[in-house]
Amino acid sequence: MIPIFILQTWLLGFLSFGILGGAVYLAHEWLQRSWVWDPVRQVSVFAPNFGSNQETMLFTIALLLALIALAGGTIVKVILRLTRRTKPEDGIDPRISPKPVSQQRLRRTDGSDLHVEFYGPEDGILIVLTHGWGLHGGEWNYLKREFAGDFRLIVWDEPGLGDSTRPTSRDYSIENLARSLEAVLALAGDKPAILLGHSIGGMIILTFCRLFPSALGSRVSGLVLSHTTPTNPVRTTSGSAFYTAIEKPVLMPLMYLTIALSPLVWLMNWLSYLNGSAHVMNKLSSFGGTETWEQIDFATKFQPQASPAVLARGMLGMMRYDATKTLATISVPTLVVAGDRDSTTKPEASERIRASVPGARLITLTPAKHLGLIEHHERYAQAVREFAYATQTQTKEVSAAGQTQDAKIPARIE
Repeated sequence: MIPIFILQTWLLGFLSFGILGGAVYLAHEWLQRSWVWDPVRQVSVFAPNFGSNQETMLFTIALLLALIALAGGTIVKVILRLTRRTKPEDGIDPRISPKPVSQQRLRRTDGSDLHVEFYGPEDGILIVLTHGWGLHGGEWNYLKREFAGDFRLIVWDEPGLGDSTRPTSRDYSIENLARSLEAVLALAGDKPAILLGHSIGGMIILTFCRLFPSALGSRVSGLVLSHTTPTNPVRTTSGSAFYTAIEKPVLMPLMYLTIALSPLVWLMNWLSYLNGSAHVMNKLSSFGGTETWEQIDFATKFQPQASPAVLARGMLGMMRYDATKTLATISVPTLVVAGDRDSTTKPEASERIRASVPGARLITLTPAKHLGLIEHHERYAQAVREFAYATQTQTKEVSAAGQTQDAKIPARIE
């Protein structure tokens, strides 16, 4: 989720309130007309007149709107079942998370408690997974299954999301999130890790590279940057010229309004999920057309689970993000993953990263949008797997070469 999605949040919220409000208004009108005067008993009695009349039409429309408002999501799911594959071809439901080997709470100086989970054997290649904004560690359910037997995964929830608590400092800048990543990486000890991030996860990793350059090559052996951007995502999304023009007069005030009215926006998000409008919007904006309905539902449920105030503060942080000068300083193997139809962070942003990071490699998922790593999880996992093994081999070769060189240098004599 990037800053422009604040517009979608409010538009879907108004639509949801409109549907529910229409149901309440029409139901009230029907109730008013269903009360009639009984001249014999000299009292008003409830006597609905069902038939081919206006009162029955009011009742029917009110009932239909109420059904859409509270159960439209179920109807949408049925339609998606009929129009999409009825079950994952590989039999894996992304909504079900495998059990971690262990988990830990990590207390941070900003007042947050980070939820961290560990998967796979301790001697496996280490990968630290950083999810997209508005999501949580459950985003990686596919990789948890596909990598648990070979890789050591560290999966964490960013501050205020998933099972991690909010920072008391209310600092959701990309820099503070990068410091949280550094604290999570410290749990690996001396073992070098590959940092893998999606969307804001990639922004956090690039900011980490700027703040902790000495970690590259020692504590960090490689980077995987998926569907991300090197600068403010408002600048690298479809329609960026328009969104840049309304960034300060519209988007930023909506962020602060969302923070102030967080409980109300939370209700709006749940209504959007229940009536199915969020499912439809997510399908159109995040998937390329080969997704399953389970994947759509999986991705859609993240937003109503997250605090709108947290989401808005994080989006404000993205507006101040820029890592373009950092790209040329990255000295470890880097894999960039893009979606050919990604309108959230356009493929051009990934190409810019590839062109600027020395030796970086780019793969493009197709057909894919911003959640291509979920829609094409098998192809994504294979690409990451090959990159991880190649990085491990390269690291061993560099280490062996360094040891050989050291052996040729005589010890210093005082």
